[in-house]
Amino acid sequence: MSEKQELINKMMEMQKKFIDYEHKNGVSMEDYFVGAEGHPLHHYRQQYMEMAMKLVDMAHAEKGSHR
Repeated sequence: MSEKQELINKMMEMQKKFIDYEHKNGVSMEDYFVGAEGHPLHHYRQQYMEMAMKLVDMAHAEKGSHR
C-alpha cells in the first residue's frame, strides 16, 4: 500500500473514532481545541491537520505543482 493510501486510511479511521466518540459522549469546543492530556481528543485536531497538509503536499508533488 502506498504512503498516500496509508495516510488516507489513517485519517478515515481517526474520523470514524471521532464520530463514534461524539455520538456517545458529545464533544465540547474545549475538548476539540484543547483536549486535556489523556482525553481521547488530545492533539486530535493538530494530528489530523498535519496529516491533511502532508496529503496536500503529496498531491502537489504528484502533479508537479506547489501551494
